[in-house]
Amino acid sequence: MDDSSQGKPPTFWQMLHSILAAAFGVQSGKNRARDFTHGKASHFIAMGTVFTLLFILLLIGLVQLAMHLTAR
Repeated sequence: MDDSSQGKPPTFWQMLHSILAAAFGVQSGKNRARDFTHGKASHFIAMGTVFTLLFILLLIGLVQLAMHLTAR
């Protein structure tokens, strides 16, 4: 992102990007510093929890689909 957002809390999309990057372990130092300095932990915890639940539901759905397709 650009340097014009210095001092402002991260936007929803920046937080989503950080959550996804953290899930894959590829967060940049610049974004990590922004998140720790200007972001609220409660927002990241909430978004991380929602992401994790959606990921688990996706995996369950994929397993159910595979089980259905192999049961034919």
